[in-house]
Amino acid sequence: MSRPPIPSAEEQLRFLTNIQRLFAEGDFTATYKFALLIAFADLAVELGADDGQVLELTIRQIGDRFIQMYWRQSIPFGTGRTDAVPGVLIQNNGPQTAVVSAIEAFRIKSGSITYQLARTHPAYKALLTTVTATVSAHPLNFLQNFGGMTNEFLYERAGPGKVRLKTGVVYCLRRFYPLVQQLARSHWLGHIKGNRRNHSILGEADDLENFLFAASRHSLMIMGDGLRKLHGAKCFYCGQALTAGDVDHFIPFSQYPRDLAHNFVLAHPACNRSKSDTLAARPHLEKWLERMDEHADNIAEIGLAAGLVVDAGVTKKVASWGYASAIASGANAWIEATMYEPIDASYGGFFALQ
Repeated sequence: MSRPPIPSAEEQLRFLTNIQRLFAEGDFTATYKFALLIAFADLAVELGADDGQVLELTIRQIGDRFIQMYWRQSIPFGTGRTDAVPGVLIQNNGPQTAVVSAIEAFRIKSGSITYQLARTHPAYKALLTTVTATVSAHPLNFLQNFGGMTNEFLYERAGPGKVRLKTGVVYCLRRFYPLVQQLARSHWLGHIKGNRRNHSILGEADDLENFLFAASRHSLMIMGDGLRKLHGAKCFYCGQALTAGDVDHFIPFSQYPRDLAHNFVLAHPACNRSKSDTLAARPHLEKWLERMDEHADNIAEIGLAAGLVVDAGVTKKVASWGYASAIASGANAWIEATMYEPIDASYGGFFALQ
């Protein structure tokens, strides 16, 4: 059976128009819809391909992503601040969302301090069932309602407990991933800031975005210490000795804003700043893939201790997608300060045998 063709330029433009309309004309009484869009985009990158095919997902897969996203948001924000009253941020215009309340209750009962440890607890299955039911009953039923009508341009139900991303949607989510992520996260941020019940919790905070969407400083410190013990006190990129080092996203966070343990490397602050939001060139990519093959289990152990998501296979898929996107757009790769090279088709060969 032949594969569906990739979406035409007109179909891609229609997809973007519908995304724009969804945010402009949709009803966002809670943050669930933002989380659902982010989950779809992430899973399209991790499980999909750059073709026109559909992608079938279980609602439990999506429910698990909701727990990941809301896990840190279920703990009080503003602890230690003098200009705020610490509290769990309200994610709904009405009572606190059921997902946050369920995670809060689970954390208290289980004593789990990280999402990774939570997944090993006997009660996690019940938590996942509760969250999955909420996802099915709420955002999955209403995300595609905007402008006074239902526009099923993203997904459809595919039988009990399943949804299907429609023809061409996976391609578009992968193609426009940074834009979809930026829109969903900025509106999520605005929703929380705009809720007056959060004002006393937020105070004059300027780190809300990091709290909502990035790994904690404590997690990054554990990750950095672990990488230093594993590889020595040297920069991943230049190989020179370092005293204070940055924990850098090898695939830039701006391109894929999800903290995966295997994506972290230890770098000189100067190398980190110079590389910035650029993909790394061949020598660095080759070294990174070799490190993945040789030390995947060690890095996973460090990641678990840091409470980060651990999945070497997914991290490679993300890297493959990132470089494929760069090839398509004609981007350059960072070699060292002020030195770059084109990312051409030969880069795809690094992932051909992965």
